[in-house]
Order: sequence, then C-alpha cells, then structure tokens
Amino acid sequence: MRERQLLTAPSILSADFADIAGGIQRIESAGGDWIHMDVMDGHFVPNLTFGPKMVADVRKRTSLPLDVHLMIERPEDYLAAYVDAGSDFITIHLEATVHVQRHLQRIQNLGAKPGVSIVPSTPAAALSEILVDVDLVLVMTVNPGYGGQSLVPACVDKVATLVEMRRERGLDFMISVDGGVNEGTAVSLRRAGVDVMVSGSSFFASEDPRDYLQRLKGARIA
Repeated sequence: MRERQLLTAPSILSADFADIAGGIQRIESAGGDWIHMDVMDGHFVPNLTFGPKMVADVRKRTSLPLDVHLMIERPEDYLAAYVDAGSDFITIHLEATVHVQRHLQRIQNLGAKPGVSIVPSTPAAALSEILVDVDLVLVMTVNPGYGGQSLVPACVDKVATLVEMRRERGLDFMISVDGGVNEGTAVSLRRAGVDVMVSGSSFFASEDPRDYLQRLKGARIA
C-alpha cells in the first residue's frame, strides 16, 4: 500500500458568506490541501446551505480540489449538476438513498471521484459492500447539520475499523473525518489512521490559520 500523507480540507461552511473569496484566500494562504463544501437541504439534515452555483463560483476562484459533501435527500437527482459545477470529489450519504452503489458508479462515470459518508449512528461495517466503489469514505464525527459541535469519541473507532478493512481487502480509498476536528482531537484521529481532516469553525476562528493547519498535520501519536 502506498505511504499516506495527512491532508487538510478546511470547510467553507464556516467562512463569512458575504466574503467567500476571502474565505478561499484564507484556505489557500494557510496551505489547505482541499476545500470542503457542505451542501445541506433542510431535510436530510436540519440546515440549509448552498447549491451548485456556489460550487461553480468557488471553482472559478481556486485550483484546489473541491470536496463536495451532499447532505441531501435523493442526491442522485443532482449529481450531474455538481459535477458540471466543478466538483472533484462528490460524497453522498449511505443513509440518504437506496441504490448507493449505482449512484457511486454514476459519479465516476460523470468524471468526479465518488465518496460515501456515514452519520454517527451508522456502523462502519455497513459500508462493506461498497468500499470497492469509492475513492473516499467520510466518517461524520458529529451529527451533521451545524458547525461548531464536539466530536463524538466513539466515531474515532470507525476510522480504525475502516483502516483494517482497507488493509484486509487491498483497497486504496481515503478516510476523511468531519466534525469537532481541532488540535485537541487530531491526535486520536491520526492514531486511528485518518487521511483527511475537515476543519471548519476551529480553522476560521484561528488567529494564525497556517500555523493551525501545520499543528493539525503535525499531531503526533502519543
């Protein structure tokens, strides 16, 4: 298996929506590897955010990979729109639709990298039959819908479970976490074997975002 480098994906959800260009610049100047974009519909999760136009507008202003997380019902109805908008990764929820494997294949056929996500109440084992179809698994470490929540500690074990499943089956998908990620939780996440850390509120609240991301990447296993 290839050697893995920890990546950071600051979430634009925590930026000032009246200054998205400034938020993009903050992520780029801090050395963020990806830009994470949370799409919420007010049904699958209790909040509303933005649609394909926001993704398209961000795409015009950065060359960083756009990691688009669809927290919406019937994501299959919108896949083409988000690929056309410039998404590099499109992650859909296991809990949000029935024929997940079909939709993951469609994401790939449309030209983006498919990802699947699970909420805290869904076990990692539920992903067993579709791990071969994904480039990314996103473990939600809070109940999705709002930023600024505390990480659910039990979710860290899912990362370790997925690392073992990946090793046993000789797969190469990346494992991402989103929710309550900060310097304090980074050590346990890294110990578990995470590949991508999504950070929103803590990143945008940091006085020195570049130093913050370096500290996140530099978290050491105790």
